[in-house]
Amino acid sequence: MLKGKVAIVTGGTRGIGLAIVKTYLENGAKVAIAGSRQETVDKALSELSEYKNSIMGICPNLCSPEEVDKAFASVKEKFGSLDILVNNAGISSRTSIYDYTLDEFTKIMDLNVKGVFVCAQSAAKIMKEQGGGVIINASSMVSIYGQPSGCGYPTSKFAVNGLTKSLARELAKDNIRVNAVAPGVTNTDMVAALPKELVNKISEEIPLGRVGEPTDVANAYLYLASDLASYVTGEVLQVDGAARA
Repeated sequence: MLKGKVAIVTGGTRGIGLAIVKTYLENGAKVAIAGSRQETVDKALSELSEYKNSIMGICPNLCSPEEVDKAFASVKEKFGSLDILVNNAGISSRTSIYDYTLDEFTKIMDLNVKGVFVCAQSAAKIMKEQGGGVIINASSMVSIYGQPSGCGYPTSKFAVNGLTKSLARELAKDNIRVNAVAPGVTNTDMVAALPKELVNKISEEIPLGRVGEPTDVANAYLYLASDLASYVTGEVLQVDGAARA
């Protein structure tokens, strides 16, 4: 579905991000894995060694336009284009409003919002020159329903939804589609570490009767990146089993 396409996946070293990378590679794309540290990038590259001719690693500071521009240019130089950007990197917290520090709130907003803006801006410049592309941002179920603590995370994802819809309207004239994926509870390392009884309780409250798998979410990113979604832009696609926060 993505044969001949080149993608960058931020936060692509583990969890949902790594599942997206694998899904894109399986569908013919060349992928640059962006991580926060060189060692995590190297680990992901080693796990995907069978695709060694179709992968590369980068680790820019996602809030630095200069570092991001340089890293994204290196991807285009190596693979010839930049067709898909997945803004998956992000952080969360569950801190109560009574204990929330401004530093913690700012840290979340910086990566989850400023980082998405910086990467989208850098990718859009390249995509406009080459005649189009696709940007997909990581939203969340809590961007729609909120969550009972850790207000910085849902606030950042509300912002991502607004950025997604605004960029979709602004960049349509340049043949750049912009969408977001809003996962629900997904079986990543964090969920895997929970007691089985708690996971069962969470699953019972989801209409489909289970938590999502990383591949469930990755398949949504595959669809939105592919030509099957050529007339889809400005959408926030919920992948949550009809769960509610």
